[in-house]
Amino acid sequence: MRNSLFLHQTFTPLNSKVKIARLSVASNIFLVIMKFIVGMYSGSVSIISEAMHSVMDLIAALIAFFSVRISDNPPDEAHPYGHGKYENVSGVVEALLILLAAVWIIYEAIHKILVPSEINDWGIGIGAIVMLVSAAVNFYVSRKLYKVAKATDSIALEADALHLKADVFTSLGVGIGLFFIWITDYHILDPVIAILVALFILKESFQLLNKAFNPLLDSSLTKGELDEIMALLHSMDVKFHEIKTRKAGNQKFVDFHLEMPPSVELSQVHLRCDEIEKKLEEKIAHLHVNIHVEPLGYHK
Repeated sequence: MRNSLFLHQTFTPLNSKVKIARLSVASNIFLVIMKFIVGMYSGSVSIISEAMHSVMDLIAALIAFFSVRISDNPPDEAHPYGHGKYENVSGVVEALLILLAAVWIIYEAIHKILVPSEINDWGIGIGAIVMLVSAAVNFYVSRKLYKVAKATDSIALEADALHLKADVFTSLGVGIGLFFIWITDYHILDPVIAILVALFILKESFQLLNKAFNPLLDSSLTKGELDEIMALLHSMDVKFHEIKTRKAGNQKFVDFHLEMPPSVELSQVHLRCDEIEKKLEEKIAHLHVNIHVEPLGYHK
């Protein structure tokens, strides 16, 4: 029976996670500089709101970069269950940063509605181009992030991908808005679009906060994963009770009580537990199994 994560925990190599996190950081630096320059020169609050969104994306990418480096470190004396929850903490921080950005955007947009100003023609044209470039870059990077996030079950990379996916839609929205301003000359559309962008970001932040925060409370695995574990145990004719599950980063844990006949030798009990653990861990990636053995019929 395995009773030490120090000996039996396996980890996904960091290369793919760290490389894609670096790509996200680099792309966001490029977009932040580009958007801020165009936003400041044009006076467009919607472009500046997109620049702020990209600043949050950059901070999120930096947090994700450092969290994936730490979270896959093997367990140590101070963290015997590993460092997986670093990813969840980073996800919560990222969600709060997105929330802050959305509030700032709404404030600036309302101010522009109360104190109107027009975007210059140069800003409308170049701003639309910048938004299209931003959408294309973020679409490419977010797809790569999602691919690695799903392969490694990384909440930090998934959160980063979610930011960039949202940025694709908000950038397209701002770009289309600038196009309509150019056609209609209704400059009030600029702050209105910024507020719509902010509301979209708010929704994104609450979704991410819920997903990242729940594992910090040792919430159970999903119903699908629990059903999969139960079905496999039943298929092996295992008598069990008091099953508990939780998750930390991409690491999953299941504990349960196993009932065995009192006449079975301890060595056979050990082999049976090893067999159960092996099949469960083969079926569900990053799963760690802890079994407490009881005499058959002991549980009332």
